[in-house]
Amino acid sequence: DGNYCLTCGSDKTLKLWNPHKGTALRTYQGHGYEVLDAAGSFDNSQICSGGADKAVALWDVTTGQVVRKYRGHAGKVNCVQFNEEATVIVSGSIDSTVRCWDCRSRRPDPIQVLDEAKDGISSVKLSAHEILTGSVDGRVRRYDLRMGQLCSDYIGSPITSVCFSKDGQCVLAASLDSTLRLLDKDTGELLGEYTGHRSTTYRLDCVLNEQDTHVGCASEDGHVYFWNLVEGSLALSLPVGQGVVQSLAFHPRLPCLLVATQGQVTLWREDTFQPE
Repeated sequence: DGNYCLTCGSDKTLKLWNPHKGTALRTYQGHGYEVLDAAGSFDNSQICSGGADKAVALWDVTTGQVVRKYRGHAGKVNCVQFNEEATVIVSGSIDSTVRCWDCRSRRPDPIQVLDEAKDGISSVKLSAHEILTGSVDGRVRRYDLRMGQLCSDYIGSPITSVCFSKDGQCVLAASLDSTLRLLDKDTGELLGEYTGHRSTTYRLDCVLNEQDTHVGCASEDGHVYFWNLVEGSLALSLPVGQGVVQSLAFHPRLPCLLVATQGQVTLWREDTFQPE
């Protein structure tokens, strides 16, 4: 709903914040190494997280306790996501697999393993019936669970982040050749290329804004860049800090952006912005 945000980091913890007030609400401790990704459930009652301890954790938001720990990945867990109903956690790992974990059963093994990637999984996103993955092998893969189909698009450079457009028609992929690419989801046709940022080393996020009018990307030069989706022209360059901008998150409905760099999160919004 855009009222809270989650951060995770090298201090092995997750933190829940009210980003509009800048107040920390709760700290979650239970990972053995740095926490690399976290996501909240649709009703804000649960959190999933993954980290360098190869574990995927399911948390109860109010008690702050780990409900379940899922072990099965052979390497660091780079990315985690809930499905829409928060009944399944999907995790992607440096071990080249995507694993799907049932939140409701007690079984320790995943309900499905997607092992088509030839190198580490850097990014996972979900829609109602699809799993979208980006891999260091340079491919964007989309699993259509209703049709039982896998569509794969070769970018050629290691992928750092993937996401769906809000209308579900397109896929945005960021890669280590400092290029953002917009693909038609069904045909794989290249609809747009966006350059000007620097991405050669780190796993950086790409985003679409709340109206699908602009694509954005984190950069290693301390900026966040936004391009006009249709024209491909650079629309905005936000100077965030000195170091690498690691993470980006857009408000689901309003022009409001969270940016993480060097242990600090900043909130950017228009002057007219009113939190709900």
